[in-house]
Amino acid sequence: MMENHVFESVEERTFQYQESLPPLPVPSLEESLSKYCESVKPFLNEQEYEKTCQIVKNFEKGIGQELHQKLLERAKTRKNWLEEWWLNAAYLDVRMPSQLNVNFGGPGPYLEHYWPAKPGTQLERGCLATWYTLKYWELIRRERLGVHKAGNRPLDMHQFKNLFNTCKIPGVTRDSIANYFKTEREGSCPTHLVVMCRGRIFTFEAVIDGQILSPPEILRQLSYVQNICQSQRDGIGLSALTTEERTRWALSREHLISLDPKNLSHLERIQSSLFVVSLDEDSPHGTPEDYSQITYKALAGDPTVRWGDKSYNFIMWRNGVFGSNCDHAPYDAMVLVAMCDYIDQNLKATEGRWKGPMSVRELAHPAELVFTVDQKILNDIALAKAQYHTQVSDLQIANYAFTSFGKSLVKKKKLHPDTFVQLALQLAFYKLHGRPGCCYETATTRMFYHGRTETMRPCTVEAVTWCRSMLDPSSTLAERQRLMLSAFAKHNKMMKEFQQGKGFDRHLLGLLLIAKEQGIAVPELYTDPAFTKSGGGGNFVLSTSLVGYTNVHGGVVPMIHDGYGFFYRIRDDRFVAACTAWKSSPETDAEKLLRTVFQSFQEIIQLMVNAQL
Repeated sequence: MMENHVFESVEERTFQYQESLPPLPVPSLEESLSKYCESVKPFLNEQEYEKTCQIVKNFEKGIGQELHQKLLERAKTRKNWLEEWWLNAAYLDVRMPSQLNVNFGGPGPYLEHYWPAKPGTQLERGCLATWYTLKYWELIRRERLGVHKAGNRPLDMHQFKNLFNTCKIPGVTRDSIANYFKTEREGSCPTHLVVMCRGRIFTFEAVIDGQILSPPEILRQLSYVQNICQSQRDGIGLSALTTEERTRWALSREHLISLDPKNLSHLERIQSSLFVVSLDEDSPHGTPEDYSQITYKALAGDPTVRWGDKSYNFIMWRNGVFGSNCDHAPYDAMVLVAMCDYIDQNLKATEGRWKGPMSVRELAHPAELVFTVDQKILNDIALAKAQYHTQVSDLQIANYAFTSFGKSLVKKKKLHPDTFVQLALQLAFYKLHGRPGCCYETATTRMFYHGRTETMRPCTVEAVTWCRSMLDPSSTLAERQRLMLSAFAKHNKMMKEFQQGKGFDRHLLGLLLIAKEQGIAVPELYTDPAFTKSGGGGNFVLSTSLVGYTNVHGGVVPMIHDGYGFFYRIRDDRFVAACTAWKSSPETDAEKLLRTVFQSFQEIIQLMVNAQL
């Protein structure tokens, strides 16, 4: 049994380097402001640019100096000056419904090998995938999960403690995160699963006498739940409340708790569970070349069989296809990607079959969590479902594979594969919209203690100059190639700096939050139209991220109504990208953008070939 594949570490403990990781640095004010100035240039005319530069200068000499000093003071007493602020500002203070607008989700890649869609395989496959998920929990609990590294530098692993036994709890003005996970050295940890099926909620222990249930045992428990649900009437679908606007959900939850003390213990049972298994009645179609339907259903599927605030909902569809939906507050997508890659590698190694003993121990039946509700709660559920269905019907997702070439050819041409995708996206956006697209790309700051992400802005002056040359018939091949290589070099340099803690967006956010905390008027830098035009304050038209170099991918919805989400993974022989947009926006079309990006891939490679000739 290659159950732990290459993921298990015997020499190093998962969290052993945590305390020795360097603190998150505060960049220099001068550098951050100079980078900011450069980043707004593509979106302004000369006059506007001069005005913004003046505003930035005034900020640097005046209030910015004072705020920066206060930020340095804060950083003296915290190993990560940003952590708490980021969690609150980016996630917990946000009031819009988070399940569709903030959560990330995606398809399991298992249909690419041993598990193509096949009716009747939902539970038989699902019990094995659940078992591998529990084995991954056990690796983290025993601190045997290999430490992620950049070269030989350990990266922060803290987020892995938030993958299991974690849940967001709605608050009237600010949500909170309840984390019940402990490593073995820290103490005991809840070991029950929650299963949702047809609007009903069940729970059972996944570890008995120190042993994780085997796949045949998990199968028995899941079959019990499914049989009950298919032979009786549907449940009330309480979990639809988690799709609501946050304050409304918080008030519904308070009312629910006031009806019966048992309701609170049921909620705590869900919150503390390892994760949620969603038995979904849908059968989304999918192939290795087209994941659109599965990704759509992962992000926007049945709200009565997933708990939107849970750190991990494992979705099992009727046709043996799998997916996930996760709250984004406690961790970033790379945590889930790492786990799904572990499952993927192990399923490949065992040909997608359980080869262990088929015996099943005496097990208590799963228990149903039956809530006491009144008409108000039933009305709230109906309202939540209605607003959710209205919003999901507006979501457009295109998720295809580009298979003409992949990373191998791009690297052969001495181009960085991630930068390759980002510049193709800039070119595609420019072609479709006739203007530069302000863009957010995730840069990881996991080199630092509790580091999560920094904003990298790929819409550089160099990228825009190159895009214009590609659309200018009088531009020569040599000139286009020179401008493109200059755009590549700029992007690569920025990404390297930003991963080393030298970005500017989080720094600017910190300065703004200090001003707000101290009751200081919002500085002009943040009210200047250039700030929003260039994407500041969460206004990026393109919200993008490299999901990695594995078979696992997913996405989120756009950051703004007239924007796109663009998420991609890179393989030797292909690029797979998911593009999201809102149908009600007259400006955007996810299908069109994705097709144009794929054309841009061909153009860049063609440019390299022709320029060599």
